[in-house]
Amino acid sequence: MNRQLIFTGYRALKQCKNQLGFLSTETLPTNKSSNPKEVTQQTAKFDEITHTGQAWDEADYRLQRFDENKKMVNPNIAANLISEQPPKAIKERIAKCDGGHPALGHPAVFINLDKPGTHACGYCGQRYYNPHSTKPEQLSIHHIEV
Repeated sequence: MNRQLIFTGYRALKQCKNQLGFLSTETLPTNKSSNPKEVTQQTAKFDEITHTGQAWDEADYRLQRFDENKKMVNPNIAANLISEQPPKAIKERIAKCDGGHPALGHPAVFINLDKPGTHACGYCGQRYYNPHSTKPEQLSIHHIEV
């Protein structure tokens, strides 16, 4: 009886395979170019850089997850957006960065502004400086407070 059940199941699977066609053993054509056997400076073609700095060669095996769907990269990287914001002048020696509303999850970070230059919040990247200790030509000095 088990043998007949297995044979019936196999026959049903084979019939579905023939009707649907996607269980075929044939390879599907891909729109990728043929992979070079050796990746050199001349043959390397990289895709877009992600927010983590990853840029893979088109022959890299890790790109196989994007065979069916297009890889989408957001060009608005948060680090680039926050670097476009000008540093805030704070007249006190210590700046408090809370990231806006407390419900957003940014803890209160206290930043010492005694050294000349801009000081960035280690959580959100917002930059602060003290106009009493930092001259305009010293704004190119950068510190990060963690």
